[in-house]
Amino acid sequence: MKKLIIAAALCASAVAAQAKDIVDTAVAAGSFKTLATALQAAGLVDTLKGKGPFTVFAPTDEAFAKIPKADLDALLKDKAKLTAVLTYHVVSGKVMAKDVKAGKVKTVQGGELTLATTGGVTVNGAKVVTADVVADNGVIHVIDTVVLPK
Repeated sequence: MKKLIIAAALCASAVAAQAKDIVDTAVAAGSFKTLATALQAAGLVDTLKGKGPFTVFAPTDEAFAKIPKADLDALLKDKAKLTAVLTYHVVSGKVMAKDVKAGKVKTVQGGELTLATTGGVTVNGAKVVTADVVADNGVIHVIDTVVLPK
């Protein structure tokens, strides 16, 4: 019995130690179903499963729910616009919360996000509600609002 418990503990720790990429990490969290659907619709799943590193400001399902349903449905059907919106949430490199500096940062989409650090980190006014969700190819910072490129 003791050997069985030790073997089970070793297996559990080995599974926990397996690295997950940004997409798998977000899906496992359970609060990014809309983001996962959008990434698939835009054809970006393989990109965010790639080597990276990436920093993703990931809107929760509640953040996507702030967008009127008709507008969200239209966005999900417009691959070019959807890709632009999603890549606007991604920055090259792995930027941990302690390394965030107020100012502008270039996105994978080509635009700029404005980061602020007064009273917590914000991204174009969206509040970072959970920082430093580490994945094997970058980091996720959970935000409460979808940010849109200008």
